[in-house]
Amino acid sequence: MTVLHVFDMDGTLLRGSSASLQIAAATGTVAQVAGLEAAFAAGRIDTVGFARGVRALWRSLTLDIVATVYAGSPWLSGIREVCADIRARGERSAVITLSPDFFARLLLDEGVDEVIASRFPVPPFATPVDPAGILTPADKVRIVDSLLVRHGLPRSRCVAYGDSLSDAPLFAYLGALTVAVNADEHLASLAAVAYAGDDLLGAYALGRSLIDAPNAQGACR
Repeated sequence: MTVLHVFDMDGTLLRGSSASLQIAAATGTVAQVAGLEAAFAAGRIDTVGFARGVRALWRSLTLDIVATVYAGSPWLSGIREVCADIRARGERSAVITLSPDFFARLLLDEGVDEVIASRFPVPPFATPVDPAGILTPADKVRIVDSLLVRHGLPRSRCVAYGDSLSDAPLFAYLGALTVAVNADEHLASLAAVAYAGDDLLGAYALGRSLIDAPNAQGACR
């Protein structure tokens, strides 16, 4: 493997929404989840507090409901094509998200090589949330580092794609090899390039241009 492509999910592959909001729409908990997201954005709760909050709201959630929600969510087009191209080149794709693993792991069926997400109990929830399994934005850097070590790659062979504040630590870490995808102003200011649109192929083309540039080898160490 010569390149690692790291994708955020909420707001990036999943345009204009999040796994939590999509599940909320199907379970009649939109207002409550929006309140939790606002509290998280304001720093009143952390990712563990958010996870505990949605677990309490989604007592009737089942894996069948999750699969239906996933299928109807507003995904960018081109995810399968991008993953297939990455794999055909001998490269690797990974999704790292703070969202629940029971939702995010369905992306493996699209051809994503690896999904790392917050670990939740399997729906319907029979056990509490384990705080040790809930990711934070800073964990994205730790996880990428571990993936690079595992595959024997330097930072200069990793491209990140994201949209919001939760991606900021990773974008700061990777510097010149970052693609803002339908991003907020804060992340766009940190990114090397920016994409706006509905097709992941467009964002991926920008990522390829960064990694294939003559000076890419020395961009990050």
